[in-house]
Amino acid sequence: MSQLYPDIEPFAHGLLDVGEGHCVYWESCGNPHGKPALVLHGGPGSGANADWRRLFDPAIYRVVLFDQRGCGRSTPDAGDVRSDLSTNTTPHLLGDIEKLRVHLNIDKWLLVGGSWGSALALGYAEKHPDRVSEIVLFSVVTSTPAEHRWLTRDLGRIFPEQWERFRDAVPVAERDGNLPAAYARLLADPDETVRDQAARSWCAWEDALVSNVPGSKPDPRYDDPAFRMTFTRLVTHYWAHDGWFADGELLAGAHRLAGIPAVLVHGRLDLGSPAGIPWRLANAWPDARLELIDEAGHGTGRGVGGVVIEALDRFGAASGTL
Repeated sequence: MSQLYPDIEPFAHGLLDVGEGHCVYWESCGNPHGKPALVLHGGPGSGANADWRRLFDPAIYRVVLFDQRGCGRSTPDAGDVRSDLSTNTTPHLLGDIEKLRVHLNIDKWLLVGGSWGSALALGYAEKHPDRVSEIVLFSVVTSTPAEHRWLTRDLGRIFPEQWERFRDAVPVAERDGNLPAAYARLLADPDETVRDQAARSWCAWEDALVSNVPGSKPDPRYDDPAFRMTFTRLVTHYWAHDGWFADGELLAGAHRLAGIPAVLVHGRLDLGSPAGIPWRLANAWPDARLELIDEAGHGTGRGVGGVVIEALDRFGAASGTL
């Protein structure tokens, strides 16, 4: 099983003005002359933490990380209730990625994405296939209405107690409707107490989704009020709009990925993103190989991260970068 590489510090970083009042934080790590790779973090709203750097051989890769609009070190912070989210959408993020590529003078890059980042990677690659060399995805999602309904309603059949608490945190009149949209409205409430309770309730449900794997623990990031508010405002905003993808758009567009080698790594016990999602994607994308990890759930635990590293090592070796 491949191990994480040692932690490294960026050799360059900055804030890129992408318009509409937004600046996105970016950083480059590893070999300045190496094989370019872009990290697309999950959430939406999780930010790109330093652990992502450790998936890559720093002698081979020029790793680019960036915090998507409104989160991490990007500005303005979506956690501020005064922040306007109307210019924080998937089309805006896809445009930001291209602006960052041009800014860094990169012709093509390998994409690595997890969870929401996998959908964003697919969206970018289908829009700009000539700018993508390879793709490695884990905890694969395609951001469809059915997936968001599964996450916010259907999983209540497996976690009934937790789901009832999640549902009952919104007003009675909204409990049969779009739950992410209802939460988004609570998270925009002028009353700080209302916003905080909504953020806590949403994060408690997020934790429930990964509790089926033995040894799972609550996500410690949710203990941070600032992270909690930024994350929940963004994830509810995006899920309420089904990620701004048309229903089935990413699967239907998989033919545009022809010729791009890919590895999809997924836990068979991932309740938040059932294995049928990457299975269907791999069937529509002959250049993609699906690796299902029987004992793993959502995220990089229980062997998923090791398979991701092995895939990156193979793509790196094939590039001939010294």
